[in-house]
Amino acid sequence: MTITESAAGHAKPDEPLSAPEPLSWTAPDGLRLAGRVWRPSTSGGGVNTRIPVLCLPGLSRNTRDFDDIAITLQKAGHVVFAFDYRGRGDSDWDADWRNYALPMEEKDIDAGINFLGLERFALLGTSRGGLHALAMSYRYPADKMVAVILNDIGPHIEMRAIHRIAATLGHNMKAGSIQEIAENQRHMIGHQFPNLTDSDWEKLARQLASRPNGGVALDYDPALAHQFASLDDAAPAPDLWPLFDNLTDRPVLIIHGENSDLLSGETCREMLKRHSGAKLHTVQGEGHAPLLWDVASQQAIRSFLQLV
Repeated sequence: MTITESAAGHAKPDEPLSAPEPLSWTAPDGLRLAGRVWRPSTSGGGVNTRIPVLCLPGLSRNTRDFDDIAITLQKAGHVVFAFDYRGRGDSDWDADWRNYALPMEEKDIDAGINFLGLERFALLGTSRGGLHALAMSYRYPADKMVAVILNDIGPHIEMRAIHRIAATLGHNMKAGSIQEIAENQRHMIGHQFPNLTDSDWEKLARQLASRPNGGVALDYDPALAHQFASLDDAAPAPDLWPLFDNLTDRPVLIIHGENSDLLSGETCREMLKRHSGAKLHTVQGEGHAPLLWDVASQQAIRSFLQLV
């Protein structure tokens, strides 16, 4: 077990790299899905010499969340793929909000993997992306999904975080400027990210928002919020520990935001107890979910993947 901690300090690319290329494929039900690919730098060990990395974002997030870490891995010789779920980012919105559900997204992810012809890959999943990683342990054995990075997600999710997300999802979707989006985010989660500067909040806002028809709006279908409309505290939470236990046959890196309200330290300790070979990287001064902008987090991920 290795525990590292990262402080403020953002990584910056120091060499020209190819820009990410768009991806597009068709879901089993015909919806157009999208993603991006970052091709590896030839100076990072040669094309296709490192394990491909598939990145899956959080609930309402998109592939732009992975720009910084993708550049780091691109330089190290990895090809990096990132998928937008239906109704998020560059993927088409679904006319039926009930399809914004994990089982439908699983089919979309599998279709994307088949489209790319990925036979072996490591998976980096942020929040909801990590939930998909847990479920994928049954569909993709260790000789296919060879390693997993869980960004601030585990088999136990704190309900206070679910209520926070449910209270904000689908609200304040449009704004007059990127700066307004940034201020909205600072108001909602600033206590979890106390070290972010004004320019950092604007960078985050540019990851979250796009400019449809000349305006500025968060880049997901607000109908996604219907998934939380019937949230019932009395309903038993699903037992996800067997899914995590199924990952003990492959390397796992747990990234934990020090200030996270979703992944607790107690859950991290139980994950390490159950998977003796897992590693934990704690990101100081960040909450849910760590942004993966800082040098230490990027180095932890890069070093972890070098052992795969």
